[in-house]
Amino acid sequence: QVQLVESGGGLVQAGGSLRLSCAASGIIFSIYVMGWYRQAPGKQRELVAISTSGGIVDYADSAKGRFTISRDNAKNTVYLQMNSLKPEDTAVYYCNALYRRANIKYEYWGQGTQVTVSS
Repeated sequence: QVQLVESGGGLVQAGGSLRLSCAASGIIFSIYVMGWYRQAPGKQRELVAISTSGGIVDYADSAKGRFTISRDNAKNTVYLQMNSLKPEDTAVYYCNALYRRANIKYEYWGQGTQVTVSS
């Protein structure tokens, strides 16, 4: 059974920091692209950052320079360090695990963790 369990969300003032964690089980973590997505009320879920199995990372423009994604394959965990938080970062943040080769696709989501940034 695959599980992605996020933690680290909470309430923080604008300009503050939070570190989200996502612990994965039931998958070969190292071969998955791990990503963080977020969904604000009334908006579509959007990509925040990804970390590929080959060590490549990428960010949404809104996250560049403020957020850092990292992974620890030994701990099957991916992190999202969020600095200089803004009220517009308020959303439910979801962990995503994706493996895709040819016609094979495995994708899993965590349950989400709420991040609220007060002004």
